Amino acid sequence: MAFGITRRELVAWKQKIEAGEIGILTHYWLDSRFPHATSVTKVGARDLNQLASWGETYGLQKEWIDHKEHFPHFDLFGEIQERVLKEEGMTEQYEKFITKKRS
Repeated sequence: MAFGITRRELVAWKQKIEAGEIGILTHYWLDSRFPHATSVTKVGARDLNQLASWGETYGLQKEWIDHKEHFPHFDLFGEIQERVLKEEGMTEQYEKFITKKRS
């Protein structure tokens, strides 16, 4: 279950991907398979080679790409999620979803 984002943020993420760019979106998330995670960062791209190449820079394997729906993406949690948000300059998402949970 996803929550904590607006429809506008979701649409912007999808539009970025449809435009051939890498899209990064973080939202609160609850899933019994991942009880330690309170948020997930989805990094998507239309071009699977582009997405796999991007993932390689963070040590992600192309086999980890989630091919659901029309927006292939990596699901990031924990330390890799924090690293990506910091290194990609996603300050607002980092502060909203990572630092708040530590408070």
